[in-house]
Amino acid sequence: MASLPPIANNPDIRFLGAQLGEVIRAYGGERLFEATEAIRRASVERHRGIGDGAAVDLQLEQLDLGETLDFVRGFMLFSMLANLAEDRQGIATEQGADLTAALARLADEGIDRKAASDLLARGLVAPVLTAHPTEVRRKSMIDHKNRIADLMEMRDRGREVTPDGDAVEAAIGRQIALLWQTRVLRRERLYVTDEVETALSYLRDVFLPALPALYQRWDKAFGHRIASFLRPGSWIGGDRDGNPYVTADSLRTALARASEAALGYYCDAVHALGAELSISTEHAQVDEAVLALAEASGDTAASRADEPYRRALSGIYARLAATHQALTGKASPRPGRLTGEPYPDPRAFRADLIAIARALAGSGGGALASGGALGRLIRAVETFGFHLATLDLRQNSAVHERVVAELLKVAGVEGDYAALDEDARVDLLRRELANARPLASRFASYSEETTGELAIVQAAAEAHARYGPGCITNYIVSMGKSVSDLLEINLLLKEVGLYRPGAEPGAAIMAVPLFETIEDLEAGPDIMRAYFALPEIAAIARARGYQEVMIGYSDSNKDGGYLTSTWSLSKASTALAPVFEEAGVAMQLFHGRGGAVGRGGGSAFAAIRAQPHGTVQGRIRITEQGEMIAGKYGTPATAMANLEAMASATLLASLEPEHLSAPDNARFGAVMDQLSDTAFRAYRDLVYGTEGFRTFFRQMTPIAEIAGLKIGSRPASRKKSDAIEDLRAIPWVFSWAQARVMLPGWYGVGHAIAGCRDKALLADMAEEWPLFAATLANMEMVLAKSDIGIAGRYATLVEDKALRDTIFGRIRDGWQRTHDGLLEITRQSRLLEKHPALETSIRLRLPYIEPLNLLQIELMKRHRAGEDDARIGEGILLSINAIATALRNSG
Repeated sequence: MASLPPIANNPDIRFLGAQLGEVIRAYGGERLFEATEAIRRASVERHRGIGDGAAVDLQLEQLDLGETLDFVRGFMLFSMLANLAEDRQGIATEQGADLTAALARLADEGIDRKAASDLLARGLVAPVLTAHPTEVRRKSMIDHKNRIADLMEMRDRGREVTPDGDAVEAAIGRQIALLWQTRVLRRERLYVTDEVETALSYLRDVFLPALPALYQRWDKAFGHRIASFLRPGSWIGGDRDGNPYVTADSLRTALARASEAALGYYCDAVHALGAELSISTEHAQVDEAVLALAEASGDTAASRADEPYRRALSGIYARLAATHQALTGKASPRPGRLTGEPYPDPRAFRADLIAIARALAGSGGGALASGGALGRLIRAVETFGFHLATLDLRQNSAVHERVVAELLKVAGVEGDYAALDEDARVDLLRRELANARPLASRFASYSEETTGELAIVQAAAEAHARYGPGCITNYIVSMGKSVSDLLEINLLLKEVGLYRPGAEPGAAIMAVPLFETIEDLEAGPDIMRAYFALPEIAAIARARGYQEVMIGYSDSNKDGGYLTSTWSLSKASTALAPVFEEAGVAMQLFHGRGGAVGRGGGSAFAAIRAQPHGTVQGRIRITEQGEMIAGKYGTPATAMANLEAMASATLLASLEPEHLSAPDNARFGAVMDQLSDTAFRAYRDLVYGTEGFRTFFRQMTPIAEIAGLKIGSRPASRKKSDAIEDLRAIPWVFSWAQARVMLPGWYGVGHAIAGCRDKALLADMAEEWPLFAATLANMEMVLAKSDIGIAGRYATLVEDKALRDTIFGRIRDGWQRTHDGLLEITRQSRLLEKHPALETSIRLRLPYIEPLNLLQIELMKRHRAGEDDARIGEGILLSINAIATALRNSG
């Protein structure tokens, strides 16, 4: 690591790699350093075509078990530092995706800034943080990495000494040394409260300061103050689907901790404003509104008698501190001398801040009111309220069905709800929704499941009363398959007053269907049409102005394969648009994406731009999870780049005219139907139609070992079953990535391309159709990160040789067919030929991943053979961590 592989030319990687090499030498010893260097050189030479890989095997065999663990840590840390360096150079973020460029592009199409501003005024762009377990690194590791990033920025600015007086480069070396000595693996499993605190660190430390700063930049681009359209969301503490540890208590904890973070931030900001606004009535005219706030503040200090802004802010702080106490049960971070009444809601707090801003704007040409700390604080209050991030509720439709059935039975309304057909269920649920009386009784006994679900909606009602309606706005039903699935949510909400029947019905929380499988996606438009046909539902949706539908990338991929999933999602979005238009309701799509391509990963900018014309409409929500949260939102700088990319892509996708002609759309769509059908059959035949495939998958990949990683609070499977149908999409994708097959991101596509006679038409589609281009680009990245040679070594773990040879032979042939077909229709001689920055990034990593794979295979063989040395299990988990770090978007 003291030197750089010839395939890398990033100066930050050279510097950080050299620093890491010195740390390994100093803390691991000369023998470890020399062994690490020898393996690195041999692996680099193999990837340059000089060696055949035997030298790598030979060097690895010379490591004892303790050295193996240290070696794995070293390669993992190099990958982490390489990720940091690339993020700083913009390789891993959305390049050229800024709002100014988007506005210029729209102007070229004849779309002015007013149209864009009007769209954002009624729009919503929301990254939604989830606790899906794909982040393998401990928070301590990420914190050290972020400190190194801060120090590297100082180094960029030519600073030799930190504000604390340390030499910058020495401080970087110290942080790398701390990384080397920090335990990589979690010893205990994560609890929901741990996941809440991790998400909170990003919302508090990154989103709170970054978003107001972004809005200041955007206001300048537009030439006026735009609406607060980009607001974060979260599932953490409210997502109960398959996670028995998410309860009413965890929901309360998540909401309380988020409110505490927001209010603490506001308290600090108001305190700082009080120090800054030292304006004296001896030198300035002061608006009556500010004088009134000053008089009402109770601040009678003689030293501030001529400083009405400070006195007004003292009163605002007193009210804010009282709000903090009322909502969190804790004193504010800076207890003050004054007392005040708590603010009833964020609007009242904002009104006081606006009064100060208007007063400042009314004198001196408004120089003191243009942006600044006060402007950022007002923007923060608009964006984050008293709840910080909107928290979604989510549960599986099967749970709702059981709970509603029990409520109806105990209340004497219907003895066997589950036996009713869909029409009868809808009729019954509508009658109950029109009846104001509750079903549940405190004098009746219910199952633990029903009691827990009722406790959740009760906690949601309490939260609305405490934090305001913005704290929870959506209730997502997983595996949504019918209108009754949505009405069941409304019935539960009615129990606590969050659904209001009557002449003008209302719902404070929106029932949102999640269409996940291929079948569900195809049925989605008919379900929504039937839902809107109910007068009470149509009235609620029109009054709200929009209705959300969530579409799932992960399960649709596991169900039907990459190409069919991508196309089914696009077709479902397209088919939903006229349904919403007929209902007179704006459509808001919530994209349930993961980090890996097999779960909808890839460039968010390209993915939003590739959405079917007319389906974005200025409103979009997208899940952000696992390693992607740290990668995209680890620092304010990377967060601002990625948030701006999301906002820019939403503007373009909503306002740009359709560039494809109607005939081309129809022609390309017909070809995509054929490709999808062929890919679907190939994928289903392999995964679900091949005898022994389940055994092959579980023996070839580290799926069993991944369960030992304590990276999430929920189980890996929905049921106690080893069936692939019951396995969650995350461990499914994660396992294939570890084994370097990446099967969910490409299998079946090669069959589809080979089966298409008109390759020239496919080439045209790749050039002219954003959806097909983005689909191929993501698949190309996956193919470049896969390695069938390494995968073959994993296949030796399969005990049945005949089974191994048969199934792996099909996978190997499918990979080659996909690889060759992709190159043919993209007119390239090698993968990523047209994407040199990404090619360089991946090529840098490959020599560091292969030795980790080889060690993982050997350790798995020993572990499965019954060797009980605890270091073997630790080494497997370390290798999983290291490979995931190097691959970046592996889950």
